[in-house]
Amino acid sequence: MKFFKKILEFQGFAVHKAEKELLYLDSLNNSDFKKWAENKKQEIVKYHFDNNPFYRKILNNVMSENWVDIPVIKKQMIQRPLVEMVNSMYDIKDCYVSSTSGSSGTPLFFAKDKFAHAMTWALIIKRYNDLGITLQSMQARFYGIPLQSVTYLKERFKDRLMNRYRFTIFDMSDRILEKFLDKFRHTSFDYIYGYTNSLLLFAKYCIRKNIILKDDACRSLRLCIVTSEQCTDEDKLLLEEAFGVNVVREYGVSESDFIAITDRQNRWIISDELVHVEIVDENDRPLDDGKIGKIIVTSLHNKAMPFIRYEVGDWGSIKRGERYSELLTLNGRLNDIAWLPSGKTVPGFTLYYVSRQILEESGVLKEYVIKQTSANTFLFEVVTTEPLSENHIQLIKNTMYQYLEPGIIVVVKRVDAIKRQASGKLKHFHSLIKND
Repeated sequence: MKFFKKILEFQGFAVHKAEKELLYLDSLNNSDFKKWAENKKQEIVKYHFDNNPFYRKILNNVMSENWVDIPVIKKQMIQRPLVEMVNSMYDIKDCYVSSTSGSSGTPLFFAKDKFAHAMTWALIIKRYNDLGITLQSMQARFYGIPLQSVTYLKERFKDRLMNRYRFTIFDMSDRILEKFLDKFRHTSFDYIYGYTNSLLLFAKYCIRKNIILKDDACRSLRLCIVTSEQCTDEDKLLLEEAFGVNVVREYGVSESDFIAITDRQNRWIISDELVHVEIVDENDRPLDDGKIGKIIVTSLHNKAMPFIRYEVGDWGSIKRGERYSELLTLNGRLNDIAWLPSGKTVPGFTLYYVSRQILEESGVLKEYVIKQTSANTFLFEVVTTEPLSENHIQLIKNTMYQYLEPGIIVVVKRVDAIKRQASGKLKHFHSLIKND
């Protein structure tokens, strides 16, 4: 991974400079750090107001002096071509650009300037070091992977550079889980990293086999980090029972930033060096500490694209501390499991890769929800920017066959809007069947 860090530097991601910035922030006392954070959020608003016509339009060409009067940016507001949203001071080709469907089921393309992306990497490295994980630590990665050949090979190459072995989680039937277990028996992994639901499936398999992963298969294992999907206290206890190591909960939003991670005392520390986090009610008005509401995030360093008071799609509560804020609760991001006719067990987050591939290849997908209505039938409800052609429908079906399995029935239905849960959260996959 040291080589990977050098590649980042070569590509213009100034990780070394970002690490120096973090050292400077560490040197500040609590009062000065709070002042820095307050100034930083005001600076990023002014920067985008001065240089970004798209953001000025959101503000109706008025720079508000009152922070809470700054409009909240909804995901649908930035589902536009990047050329319309990226700051006039930046060329898209000089930015970090990616796409995401997100757990909310609302896909988009986004851009970050290279220093902002470097700050994210630098803080991840720092937080992991605090947990005893270094650049040399061997990672067992329970994660999806795009199946398109070029992207697939690129991700595999990154895995090699970053000293990690990827367990592909599109099939988690017992036959595959036994192979996973065998890999742990023969590899000196330092830590596990992956989606909560996928790790829970593996953990339950270990418990059924009466195996504690650290004691009976992988003595070198020291830590487990869960990400992407909500991990409840009960989930955490189950994972720790099965794996025999402490479980750390990570929370991030790819288009926004690395938002929080639990420390050695199990406190969910917010990345105040990178983001300003607020909790607001349904009318976008701030809530007091401890109150549950919508999570709103401002990226303090991203000058390429305005993620300012951005509604990430999750609900939670926070507490302001003397130095860092603490995430108290996180709601949403719960995913079902899909059981397929062949016996394959597929985590709901697999459908993220379905939507991402369709987004990138068709460009018409805005929102989606997938429902497993029977053992072999999936209803794909979509909101699109234009009527679905036969090619679009076939693309959806072929992608479902690729990531799940051939022979399933895929019903595609275009709708005007998708009904959300009472909380306002859009859960992107629902299983309507019971697995006995």
